[in-house]
Amino acid sequence: MRLKSLEIKGFKSFADKTVVNFDDNITGIVGPNGCGKSNIVDSIRWVIGEQKISHLRSENLDSLVFNGSKTRSASGLAEVSLTFENTKNLLPTEFSTVTITRKFYKSGESEYRLNDVQCRLKDIQNLFMDTGVSTDSYAIIELGMVDDLIKDKDNSRRRMLEQAAGISIYKTRKKEAKAKLDATEQDLARIEDLLFEINNQLKALESQAKKAEKYHEIKKDYREISIELAKAALEGFNLTYKELNEQHDLETDKKIRMEAEIANEEATLEQEKVGFIEKERALQSMQYQFNELLQQVRTRENEKNLAAQRLEYLREREGNLQEFLQKAEGQLKGIDESIAFTELQLTEESSALEGLTEQLQQFSNEATARKEVLDEKRRTLDQLRSEYQQIQRSQFEAEKRVAVADTSVQNLQRAINQIEEERELRDAQRQQLDEERITRERELEIKK
Repeated sequence: MRLKSLEIKGFKSFADKTVVNFDDNITGIVGPNGCGKSNIVDSIRWVIGEQKISHLRSENLDSLVFNGSKTRSASGLAEVSLTFENTKNLLPTEFSTVTITRKFYKSGESEYRLNDVQCRLKDIQNLFMDTGVSTDSYAIIELGMVDDLIKDKDNSRRRMLEQAAGISIYKTRKKEAKAKLDATEQDLARIEDLLFEINNQLKALESQAKKAEKYHEIKKDYREISIELAKAALEGFNLTYKELNEQHDLETDKKIRMEAEIANEEATLEQEKVGFIEKERALQSMQYQFNELLQQVRTRENEKNLAAQRLEYLREREGNLQEFLQKAEGQLKGIDESIAFTELQLTEESSALEGLTEQLQQFSNEATARKEVLDEKRRTLDQLRSEYQQIQRSQFEAEKRVAVADTSVQNLQRAINQIEEERELRDAQRQQLDEERITRERELEIKK
């Protein structure tokens, strides 16, 4: 394993990207005071994982980033990359060239990269564990470490010799193993308490498991019965819905037929109304002629004046033809009695009057018959309209029952979905309890 190159960018006094290639001809880096020789050593310590800022001769991590000058702006990133040749496979990796990179942003973010792949500080330390390269290794000697070696401060010579002999790695592993043994002893000291608590919990869990199994059995029976009940209710609703649909279709056909019949009856009624109006006009013409005759009779006799007044009263009551005809007959009888002594003089007029009276009676009878037919048609039309309204009410009730059935079906569907969700939730809970019980049993067996 040989150091190949060092790349520094934005670290301390290295504002620009600087690459130092450690070829075979390079034996050292020299320069005047303040040119950055110690910063190179600090960068190497920093990239291999130095965490103590005091060892890097700085106050905080932000001071590691180039802070700028009068002619240069400050940098926002400190980046150092260290490249090794691994031709002898001293590093536990399959790559022949290994590049370690550490970055620190002024925003506070930091990252390690191994061959441009993000990794952890632990990965870097494990990579150099058996090589003797570390943050406190004497392979990297900074200013002041020579004095410590000469003075043998804090057994520095012993540490250097141990590192050179490869003993320090075993001491580190011994320390880690001892820490693990201490932690294991503490865990073993707590096993009895945990076993006691677990035994108590196991009893409670067994009771809960039995209750849960019983609950699931009851829940399963309840769900099956609920589903059967819902199916039965749904089949009943389907039959009712089918019957209501058939009834609705029949009522719709009946409604269409009755609407056609009503249209035909209304057309016939309109035609009869037209004929009745023509008859009424003819009757009015005859009444006018009859009134002229009465006026002639009135000029001859005072009693004729009374008949003219009665005829005028009958003309004002044209709406009620039957009453008019009855009163006309009485008036005619009175006129016949009053003009008995003038029959010889009014023979021609009486003959004409009788002919007109007979014609008027005939027209009155025809009008009465037409009126009765019209009343009968009107009663039939009113009956058809009432039947149509009844059909509409029946249709509305049928639609309402269909809507109620649809709502019931939706409610049942939602209830079924809710039951399925609750079943899935209970199954998940039961599975979780089973997994916890199996885990507890395994832990108990292991601890026993």
